[in-house]
Amino acid sequence: MALPEDALDGSPLVTDEDLDVLIEEIGDNRIVLLGEASHGTSEFYSWRARLSRRLIEEKGFSFIAVEGDWPDVYEVNRYAKGYEGSGPDAETVLDRFSRWPTWMWANWEVVAFIEWLRGHNDTLPIGRKVGFYGFDVYSLWDSMRTILDFLHDRDPQAYQMALRAWHCFEPYGEEAQDYAWATLSLVPEGCEEEAVELLSSIRHRLPAYAEDWEAKLNAEQNAWVIVGAERYYRTMVRGGAASWNIRDLHMVQTLERLLQYHGPRSKAIVWAHNTHVGDARATDMAGQGMFNVGQLVRERHGRQGVYIVGFGSHGGSVVAARAWGDQMEVMAVPDAKEGSWESLLHQRSDKDRILRIGRFIDDPDVARPRGHRAIGVVYHPEREALGNFVPSVLPARYDGFIYLDRTVALHPLHAEPPVDREPPETYPFGF
Repeated sequence: MALPEDALDGSPLVTDEDLDVLIEEIGDNRIVLLGEASHGTSEFYSWRARLSRRLIEEKGFSFIAVEGDWPDVYEVNRYAKGYEGSGPDAETVLDRFSRWPTWMWANWEVVAFIEWLRGHNDTLPIGRKVGFYGFDVYSLWDSMRTILDFLHDRDPQAYQMALRAWHCFEPYGEEAQDYAWATLSLVPEGCEEEAVELLSSIRHRLPAYAEDWEAKLNAEQNAWVIVGAERYYRTMVRGGAASWNIRDLHMVQTLERLLQYHGPRSKAIVWAHNTHVGDARATDMAGQGMFNVGQLVRERHGRQGVYIVGFGSHGGSVVAARAWGDQMEVMAVPDAKEGSWESLLHQRSDKDRILRIGRFIDDPDVARPRGHRAIGVVYHPEREALGNFVPSVLPARYDGFIYLDRTVALHPLHAEPPVDREPPETYPFGF
């Protein structure tokens, strides 16, 4: 059956003013999730930033939580809020990102947004400055080092607990895969007890850490990351949906802590891949026992408190790598697979546009699964039809959808060196 024309037409997207349709639909929603169909497309980053800017200026959003590691992104947060010693400019701060794939955040599109955010925050009092945080789970050892540095001169007793946790993880040489395999057979209990004890100690002692505006938040969240990362890596080698679910649950729990920290009237923006923000129940993920951020946030806050925007394109170019840790490349993105959402949208028109796709949730011609492209940090364009199109009921997965017909590759700050590191559970796609 043919799709109704108004489901594919949408409204033009050329200038910032064209975002009015989304601003109006978002209304008073407290949480707005903004996706991306790849981690390496310039327009996904730039339009997400432009929409976020308007949400901050016009709707009073309090912070952005991104698919990045807490310790690295917290340094960006410090710069964006003008904290002492935070760095001379956004380029310098983002250029320090060393964890592969650095291009996800060390790129010129993010530099431009963070410089705008710094200027915006400079006009606000300390308690109202807009935050920028990472809510991913991977940074076990970086978070551990951050806590050790923080506690060293502040709390000798807690520092000893942190050292105990560090010594438990230390034999694995910061190799997550080695730790994961060890918990599978040699030491099944792993370092869970040490991680939980450290978190409990820090939470109990938080009132003593009051010399920096966000010092308590930073210390506690790094402790939560250690607990979450230990669980994630311990389940990673067992396969199945467990490690994916642990990661996305950690993201949502971090989001909830940030909302609580910023107060009962706080409002959050999330930047993450479509695979995380688009409701998993509208894809084949649900059949594999997987949930994600979009599903959990909707379940917790209701459809009236959450607005999800997905992104997609018909073709163009992207930054990605051919294997985990390889040199990044600018790759051609072939035209979308026949019968996919992106192909149908292109056939209707090659104009960029906004679709209020959620309005068609009850239309049987629209609300049925079709392929929807997803590109990760590892990508093989010549084979994408075999695995890069996720069966999706688009009106159930998103409320709004930004379609960009031809897109270009992201603009990284520096060349990406290869790394000797095992891939996470999301390999080979790296969402």
